[in-house]
Amino acid sequence: MAPRQLHLNVNTLNAGFYSSAWRAPSSDPRAYADIAHYVKVAQIAERGTFDAIFLADVPAFSDRPDLRPFQALEPTIVLAHVAAATEHLGLIGTASTSFNDPYNLARRFASLDIASNGRVGWNIVTTADASAARNFGTDELEAHANRYERADEFADVVTALWDSWEDDAFVGDKGTGHFIDTAKVHPIEHRGRHFSVRGPLNVPRSVQGRPVLVQAGGSADGIRLAARHAEAIFSVAHTLEEALAFAGSVRTQARTFGRNGDDIVILPGLAAIIGSTEAEARRREEELWALTPGDYGLRRVAGILKVDPASLDLDGPLPDVARPVDGMQTFFDALVGAADREKLTVRQLIRRFGGSTGHRVIVGTPEAIADDIEAWFTAGAVDGFNLMPDVLPEGLEVFVDHVVPLLRKRGLFRTHYSGRTLREHFGLPRPASRFAPGTAVCAPRIAAGR
Repeated sequence: MAPRQLHLNVNTLNAGFYSSAWRAPSSDPRAYADIAHYVKVAQIAERGTFDAIFLADVPAFSDRPDLRPFQALEPTIVLAHVAAATEHLGLIGTASTSFNDPYNLARRFASLDIASNGRVGWNIVTTADASAARNFGTDELEAHANRYERADEFADVVTALWDSWEDDAFVGDKGTGHFIDTAKVHPIEHRGRHFSVRGPLNVPRSVQGRPVLVQAGGSADGIRLAARHAEAIFSVAHTLEEALAFAGSVRTQARTFGRNGDDIVILPGLAAIIGSTEAEARRREEELWALTPGDYGLRRVAGILKVDPASLDLDGPLPDVARPVDGMQTFFDALVGAADREKLTVRQLIRRFGGSTGHRVIVGTPEAIADDIEAWFTAGAVDGFNLMPDVLPEGLEVFVDHVVPLLRKRGLFRTHYSGRTLREHFGLPRPASRFAPGTAVCAPRIAAGR
């Protein structure tokens, strides 16, 4: 049996995971809206034999655009350019189930999957940003549970559409004039509470069958959605114990849906600040923190907690705060968990969560970073990481040139690509169309019976 292989994605948060990354000496402030920036990051990741580049997305002018870059460009457009400039790297894009239509989304990602020769994944999100709702005709977000109910049905529709063609439906026989075997292209006849979609899709299946389904929410509803649909999960874990508990929970729930939970690839976020010495790495961290605007961190922490910033005593403990019914429940849990576990003051929490992403941050030499990654991986808590360099592309280059060789030397990470598709990179099977002979056809969902 082949040994487990570490998986690495690069989470391309425009200038880097630090809110001040765009102000670093090596950064180009215009990079957030420059396709060439994302292509360069992808090419560095491919040189490091990463599994994929990952693009987050919020369809709104939100956060603090007066102080930092944001996710401006539509992910599938960026990934189409990246696909043309790379050969092996996987391409994972975020698209919201709250503000998209299943047919159009299925068609867009299937087209990109064909264009890239099977390297695409869709990150399923429900969007917790209220300003996004106002861009799509509503004054406020749907309730958390409702958003996830819609997402569950949305994923059902999209996967059915991706399966609506059997692999051999294309004929293309010039002699007989027979182009498509329409008996092998199937309407999905979906009727549910949120959607009514007849199908079929007008795009055939790709070489990897269909795009990989990815999910990135850690609430109870998010874990259920992941357990039912996700083939890879981007999680938040600040301790090894949290990572082990999350992996156990999602794999156990997946089995209740008749899935093999061990096949799910679990990739928590990992932010890295690397220096040739510990002191150099700490100095780099201090420099990035010093460039962070004064009130940005406080407002970010208050936003996660959904409280008035003025209600927080910087040098006191975190007050008792009710878990938001809506909003960023995953990062709320991470922040409150850290405050309770480590007895952190609000000022310390701002330092931990206010200048970066809220994911785990490690600061140190390449050897220390490699040691940390190896410890989590060999403990079975993770299958790899969604890496967030401090500054892009500089931080990724340092990781590829100095950490990746150590991981390879330890036998943890590939030295070359052995496959071409994202499924092959992740070690995932190629799914058969549910409509193919010998494969169970999913029944249509009826609104009244949901």
